[in-house]
Amino acid sequence: MGEMFSSFDGMQLYLNKEVPEGARAVAVIVHGLCEHQGRYDYFAEKFHQAKIGTYRFDHRGHGRSEGERTYYSDFNELLDDTHAVVNMAIEENPDIPVFLIGHSMGGFTVSLYGAKYPDQRLRGIITSGALTHDVGVLITGVPKGLDVHTKLPNELGAGVCSVAEVVDWYGKDPYNTKTFTTGLCYALCSGLAWFEEKAKAFAYPVLMLHGEKDGLVSVQDTYRFFGEAASADKQMKIYGNLFHEIFNEYCKDEVIGDVLHWIEERIA
Repeated sequence: MGEMFSSFDGMQLYLNKEVPEGARAVAVIVHGLCEHQGRYDYFAEKFHQAKIGTYRFDHRGHGRSEGERTYYSDFNELLDDTHAVVNMAIEENPDIPVFLIGHSMGGFTVSLYGAKYPDQRLRGIITSGALTHDVGVLITGVPKGLDVHTKLPNELGAGVCSVAEVVDWYGKDPYNTKTFTTGLCYALCSGLAWFEEKAKAFAYPVLMLHGEKDGLVSVQDTYRFFGEAASADKQMKIYGNLFHEIFNEYCKDEVIGDVLHWIEERIA
């Protein structure tokens, strides 16, 4: 199950690899800000039931991984940590396709990853509530010029999901972080500025998902990215009554089923 591995710069990251017997594909799952890979247990189990393996890791500074809590000096750290896991998944599963899935800040990561690493042997990328332009000024509204280690309160909980139990546990989960640094915000801002020019280089098969009532990341981020991406194979689905965490909403089985259906169409 869980193990530590060395990322591109030697940082020790927590990794959870689960590949069922007879797996038809593997998905690398990239979590969001202030959370951890364990919040995707249900999501991953549905994949395993469909004979799709999962590689889940905690971002540096998150969950059980090493690193100053929620601090980044450069947005490329997110991309290159993901690159290390993607390479591992491809090398360890040479005969089956590999997909990349990211939610929220993880959606930011996999979107930028697709532009930075266009030649990877990925069968496709799935984004959920992806921060790609910050139309809602979630991150870009943080005042500039603060010390990069300044901690800001994590007030994301209330807008995360319409399911009360999910919101309640979000605040109690010991592996979630209650603050995030300005350094992380500045790193993401740099990444968003970089992506303004690079989004058109994104050419992977892609499925973009978003909840229309997302109170954290504007649905306009996904509309804009969908229009920019050069992908010949691109689909978008907006869920009319869902909040930010579409994989934890009351109709999560439907949403996860949509992801699995999209994947299965590309491994048939």
